[in-house]
Amino acid sequence: MVSKFALLTNLLLASAALAVPSSRLEARLARRRENRQSQPLNHVDGPAGDTSNVEYSSNWSGAVWDEAVGTFTTVTGTFTVPTPSGKTGSAASAWVGIDGDTCQTAILQTGVDFIVGSGGSVSYDAWYEWYPDYAYDFTGITISAGDVIKTTVTATSTTSGTAVIENLTNGQTVTQDLTSTYALCEQDAEWIVEDFQEGGRLVTLADFGTVTFTSASASGPGATYTPSGATEIDIEQKGQILTNVTISGSSVTIQYV
Repeated sequence: MVSKFALLTNLLLASAALAVPSSRLEARLARRRENRQSQPLNHVDGPAGDTSNVEYSSNWSGAVWDEAVGTFTTVTGTFTVPTPSGKTGSAASAWVGIDGDTCQTAILQTGVDFIVGSGGSVSYDAWYEWYPDYAYDFTGITISAGDVIKTTVTATSTTSGTAVIENLTNGQTVTQDLTSTYALCEQDAEWIVEDFQEGGRLVTLADFGTVTFTSASASGPGATYTPSGATEIDIEQKGQILTNVTISGSSVTIQYV
């Protein structure tokens, strides 16, 4: 026979276990209330005397296609979740998207944030966004360092689309249908690591090591593109280059330097 004390203890333990994911969810929602938002590509001048074909930005690093209006309706890419490091609150985000470079009025995008917490702890948020609205968390998916994540956005029209994140490691998939009054140009396709904004300011960029998008492609009416031939973008802040991008075939490698 179970004693009242043992029963009470079990109930308290069960309540505590339930409180853990709830507190994590509240923490994520609090971050969203801080207005976490991606931004269009912010071009900056490269280092003096630079003769490479790389372009520079204060917030994006990766590969960007810029083609005619209506070219891109789907962008996809797969990456392995890194373990970021840096001071508390530093972060980075890996995502795929449509528009935000030449067409800066809207971006359809989805990806994963990497956040460094106190004591070197690390957390991850899976999210979707139709800029200029803020980002929103997916629910029903868990992400850990080393997981293989497939990200896909599809524009079903210039004002509607879907965002899909698949955790190929644990089998979880989440999908979000989106609509917006801000129309896409379907002109740009991207595979990006971003220094995103919270509360209207760029977060401190975490050392994310290396993020490599594989099986990366962008497609639209009658055409499919790999990143090969796309423009390479590196992050430069206060005169310091923080990333190094390499494009090869259907892969984009973004390294923190």
